[in-house]
Amino acid sequence: MAIAAFLIVVFLGSYIQSVAGFAMAMLIVAVMGGFRLVELPVLAATVSLLTMVNVALALRGSLGQIQGRVFVWLAVGQVPAILIGVYIMQWLDANVLTGLEICLGLFITLGGLFMLLKPQPWKQVAGRTACVGTGVAGGLMGGLFGASGPVLGWFGFSQPLPLAAIRATLLACFALTTVVRTGVVWSSGGLTAEVLSLALLGAPVVVVGTLAGRYLAPPVHESAIKRMAHMLLLAMGIWILLRALLGV
Repeated sequence: MAIAAFLIVVFLGSYIQSVAGFAMAMLIVAVMGGFRLVELPVLAATVSLLTMVNVALALRGSLGQIQGRVFVWLAVGQVPAILIGVYIMQWLDANVLTGLEICLGLFITLGGLFMLLKPQPWKQVAGRTACVGTGVAGGLMGGLFGASGPVLGWFGFSQPLPLAAIRATLLACFALTTVVRTGVVWSSGGLTAEVLSLALLGAPVVVVGTLAGRYLAPPVHESAIKRMAHMLLLAMGIWILLRALLGV
């Protein structure tokens, strides 16, 4: 049952992300982690590998659109924060499992709220300090749960840049998160047989979901899909948080 649920959520997440630019990783973490169908460290490692597949497909032909200066300064903040995030997850998983679930609930709830906020375009492209600070916040979330979309996405779509440039730069940041996080997890022995098995099962589903979203228009408007996803994430986040606090 857990495998079937995992594959369904992976398909829906990759389809929604392809249609609306929504965070596939966050949906997978919220549903699978929220229902405790997969342990969070395993889930985060798997999501990182699946994100690599999605990003590789989405970035094809768009490398020239990446905003080099913005990406570099975001990366300066991301990389050390990813390392810290992975360490925090591993420590909480070994010592304070309830604390890890509280962090997950807060992450999902705040991420859903972030996505409900429509970012207002800045007058000029963010400078070094803003980029590094955003990179730290996004990297910490990416290190913890393999999903940095809410923070980086809100920041990216605030920039007065062409949409294609914003998307390409964000995808490059997601690629960096997945590569760095996967390398850290691999070095600590976290790429277990379970992680690799789930990733191998999910990778073809990501491809199918991404292509379906690209070539098959949904029966409802993109904005309706976003609203439904936002509400699902908020409900899941609040439920996870309350359950952890009440010790259920």
